[in-house]
Amino acid sequence: MVEGVDTVILHNELAYADQLAVAFKPLESPLDPAVEASLVERNLRLLQACAALEEHGQIEKPDEDSPHAADIMRIDLKINLLLDLVGHVVASSQSRPAAVPVRFNTHGIVWTQNTPAPPAGTRGIVEIHLRDALVEPLALPGIVAEGSADGHVHVRFEGLHETVADHIERLVFRRHRRQIAGARLSRR
Repeated sequence: MVEGVDTVILHNELAYADQLAVAFKPLESPLDPAVEASLVERNLRLLQACAALEEHGQIEKPDEDSPHAADIMRIDLKINLLLDLVGHVVASSQSRPAAVPVRFNTHGIVWTQNTPAPPAGTRGIVEIHLRDALVEPLALPGIVAEGSADGHVHVRFEGLHETVADHIERLVFRRHRRQIAGARLSRR
């Protein structure tokens, strides 16, 4: 492991940690199967879009032998700038909760909030706004766990579709890999 990089763990597995807008919406009744299927489809699209947006941030060694390498790099930088600008416009036009410290993986999520935590056992949907450029939040069903107090809310995810869980694991792993790479670059 690289020195200076703290591995973020939640429920004994690698976790994604950041400052993100998060909201918990209690459910009055179990999700209708049609609503659940729609939620799975929306989450998959959102996670795929997030992965595509993250690709532009990767530092790749340009192929100097390519006659158009410089042109492609300039176009790539302009597209990245445009995506960032659109993301800021989208974020400013929406009412989102304030960003708070959050850790999550396929098992659950922990975040900090100033208001009292929902009672343990409350079922609901956790909405996680992963990026400013993404209009919709990741919406994951879960149940508030015991021990949600002192400004921290713990929710255990339940009924995550296998494909959604796989994409979340990839998101967590990519984040961890970037943190390690960033630590290595800063040591040089």
